Amino acid sequence: MNRRATTTAIAVTLASALSLTACGGSGGEQVKADAKQTLTVWAMGTEGEKLGDVAKVYQKANPNITVKVTPIGWDVAHQKLVAAAAANKLPDVMQMGSSYVTEFADMGALEPVDTESFQEKDYFPAGWRQGQYDGKTYGVPWYVDTRVLFYRTDLAEKAGIDKAPATMAELQTAAEKYQKNAGTKYGISIQPGGLDTVQSFYQFLYSAGGEIVTQDGKAVANSPKAVKALENYGTYFKKGLAEKSVRPGYDVTKDFNNGSVPMFFGGPWFMGLIDENYPDLKDKWAVANVPADETSASMAGGSALTISADSEHKAAAKEFIKYLTDAKGQADWFQRTKDLPANVNAWKSGELATDPKMRVWKTQMESAKVSPAQPKWTEITSKIDSAIEKVVQGKASAKTALDAANSEIEGLVQK
Repeated sequence: MNRRATTTAIAVTLASALSLTACGGSGGEQVKADAKQTLTVWAMGTEGEKLGDVAKVYQKANPNITVKVTPIGWDVAHQKLVAAAAANKLPDVMQMGSSYVTEFADMGALEPVDTESFQEKDYFPAGWRQGQYDGKTYGVPWYVDTRVLFYRTDLAEKAGIDKAPATMAELQTAAEKYQKNAGTKYGISIQPGGLDTVQSFYQFLYSAGGEIVTQDGKAVANSPKAVKALENYGTYFKKGLAEKSVRPGYDVTKDFNNGSVPMFFGGPWFMGLIDENYPDLKDKWAVANVPADETSASMAGGSALTISADSEHKAAAKEFIKYLTDAKGQADWFQRTKDLPANVNAWKSGELATDPKMRVWKTQMESAKVSPAQPKWTEITSKIDSAIEKVVQGKASAKTALDAANSEIEGLVQK
């Protein structure tokens, strides 16, 4: 399906307002990989800030290539990409999250990946699937992301907890023990509502065997397994084990440090935040895989590197992406950012192979669940955000809230 014309009509105002200056080309004559040229790259968040240093190293080894990296905040990334696509001014290379890949591939804005140069076997299955849409691959995995359980080991000892909770039943018991025996204000931090609450819920949903939408486009957000997961999630708030209202910009690591929150589900960047900001916590915390219900499953996240369909520098863009995503480049990127490498070969040596904490991340990533390739996925998950908030605030049962959400989702899915 191609919806580029529709998107253009919607986004043309954005394009003029933002006055973007990317040099993505217009699909004209292709420049050879080793010819003198400038490669334009957009990268988001911390990755955008740090990629410039890697680009300088790459340029020294490839003097004919100038890599111009533009860092972009995640808060404006989607808007800028849509506007640039509408104006045919996308950069040559773009960092994109999984939902972005689906959307922009659907527009016809992305070049399919050369699957002879980039092979699925070299990447985590979940990472590779995030770059796929409508039978083709449009993004090469750059880094992967998932969630694991962070917990205070010193407070666990005080609470009478001798090991990380291995099941969802044990997780709730641990939360109760932390609160009762170790004097913590709450037992765990999980999001009560607001944007992307679903990311906190995924661990409960996927471990219970539930889904929001199947891979073939069927809305199943109100399945018995999904209802069971939301009932379990809501119980933490009913029992006072989790806070019902979290202020915008809430930093869970502060409460993790002071002991009022002894457990939370978080991504890999939290390890660096804890080590850097709270050195006194050294040897007082650990990570563990998501406690199992039917299984132990977490969400799959991360970013892929994509090439604009209109780029005149596709050959050079492909070589730069190779440099960033082979085992050596991935190991170097991990040292710079602590992003989890998407290339499985990078995990065979060094800290990634020997650190017990990193083994937890690798195990969780191997079973991580990929969201279905739906162009309206952000809108779909917003319905789950609302359902969770209704349950947390006691305004609806899990069944009622998910029935309403599923009804709305049915009109959003693409089959």
